[in-house]
Amino acid sequence: MTRKGEAVPVTDEAIEKIKAMIVSGELRPGAKLPKEADLAERLGLSRNSLREAVKALSLIRVLDVRQGDGTYVTSLEPELLLDALAFVVDFHQDNTVLEFLEVRRILEPAAAAMAARVMSEEDITALRDVLEDLDGTAPLEEIIANDLEFHRRIAAGSGNTVLCSLIDGLSGPTTRARIWRGLTEEGAVARTRQQHRAIFDAIADRRPEVAHAWATVHVAGVEQWLRETLGEAGSALG
Repeated sequence: MTRKGEAVPVTDEAIEKIKAMIVSGELRPGAKLPKEADLAERLGLSRNSLREAVKALSLIRVLDVRQGDGTYVTSLEPELLLDALAFVVDFHQDNTVLEFLEVRRILEPAAAAMAARVMSEEDITALRDVLEDLDGTAPLEEIIANDLEFHRRIAAGSGNTVLCSLIDGLSGPTTRARIWRGLTEEGAVARTRQQHRAIFDAIADRRPEVAHAWATVHVAGVEQWLRETLGEAGSALG
């Protein structure tokens, strides 16, 4: 963030000007940007700073640079823009994953409560099928895949595409912690299945507060386990 009195870096200024054109509706989803020289002159920018801004906005999926054709505004759909989130999270260490679990603990209970209010009966039936798709002998890889699908369907059932995209972006990168817990903590898999059942029952019974409470317990369990495990590892090294 630029402090008061400091000059705004030219690339940041260029990014802000392009974003302003998109937010104002001057550039709509799917629209092609004017030629580089024309746009730079129009915005009062150097071609180099404009080029750097386009590069940055293409990395976060706001712009799509097509060789030999030009630069376009993407569809700006939430799932497209939030793809960058999962990409960034993948590079963080386990102590930073705790922060993403904290965010999951905020978002997923909200999604479960919303699903309890608005999820269709057809989607609830499909969620039950996911819940009952495993038996006690399934390998851990299948259990984790089933866990991810269960959470994905609840997020989708919230009816909020932005919330769903955020949860999808946070869920995948924390898979390693779930696998680690399943391998090392006795009873973790059985406890996960019990909590999934409780969340499902609350959604099926249209009880938002109960769904919210069980989802909080469920995600908090993984978070607490990881905190304790990382603390023990730190003590052993110290």
